[in-house]
Amino acid sequence: MPSVGPDPTDKDAEPFVEMDPTGRFGRYNDLLGAGAVKKVYRGFDQEEGIEVAWNQVRLRCFVENPTMLERIYAEVRLLRSLHHDNIIGFYKVWTSGADDRTLNFITEVCTSGTLRDYRHRHRHVSLKALKKWARQILVGLDYLHTHDPCIIHRDLNCSNIFINGNVGQVKIGDLGLAAIVGKNHVANSILGTPEYMAPELYEGVYTEQVDIYSFGMCVLEMVTLEIPYSELDSVAMIYRNVRRGTPPAAMAKVRDPAVRDFIKRCIGAPRSRPSAAELLRDPFFHGLDDDDNSSSNGPILAPSQRNCSRPSEPARSNGLLRSAPLVDELKGFRLD
Repeated sequence: MPSVGPDPTDKDAEPFVEMDPTGRFGRYNDLLGAGAVKKVYRGFDQEEGIEVAWNQVRLRCFVENPTMLERIYAEVRLLRSLHHDNIIGFYKVWTSGADDRTLNFITEVCTSGTLRDYRHRHRHVSLKALKKWARQILVGLDYLHTHDPCIIHRDLNCSNIFINGNVGQVKIGDLGLAAIVGKNHVANSILGTPEYMAPELYEGVYTEQVDIYSFGMCVLEMVTLEIPYSELDSVAMIYRNVRRGTPPAAMAKVRDPAVRDFIKRCIGAPRSRPSAAELLRDPFFHGLDDDDNSSSNGPILAPSQRNCSRPSEPARSNGLLRSAPLVDELKGFRLD
């Protein structure tokens, strides 16, 4: 690939600390984020001239933890199969290091980070803007839920949703806990972030409607700037309130009746919850693209001034329900 890069002797040029085997992608030493299983660095696609996210996982850390290792492979397999404007894009995967013990994969990067962080940086947001974000999340969920086979995200929350703030484009990411299910759309592993988990998910038998519940909690957080059930001190207390149908205290801070009713429909009983497609047709979104000065475009009145606390660690189970074998061999990953 022809290069128009800077003179290698130029001390002011920002150096790559690592390159992919093809020489197309370079990794900088800037850490964008770190989780329990991977680190994400800022990278650059020299061919397209765009910034990317360089995801890196040390596989030797999981030699004795096949469940966690499978989640990593699950995310890679899943991302490779998905192509949608509201789902984080996937570009390349390979292994590196001694004995190929480091898994690297390149994904799309959103310039403004997570929706949670973005919302906290911009506290004065109109209801119209919030609805536009919510609609894009639903479009992404509809794509996952109507995929053949159906895909249930299972860990949808505002830290797993990303945004390009300059254009207001929202994308769903972090699919490491997603489940691919058959025609009956039923899954049975208990996984997720407790504050966003539907009651039936705690029971272990559920459908894609658990994502609608989580979506409702995301809308609640976007409006109030509070993580649901942040008033509770333990996962056990959250579980008890969810089972009883006791809503988060943040619901009392949602002053707009239309917003409150919309959230309630999303977090209602499983059989009464609308699908993503049905919610996209909901009157809540009518007139959203009209350029008017109606009161619905005014500032949201409800945000609390206190900061979000971080959610508790996700509840874990013994495995991820999938139709594929436990672990795909690394030889199955190609560079193209």
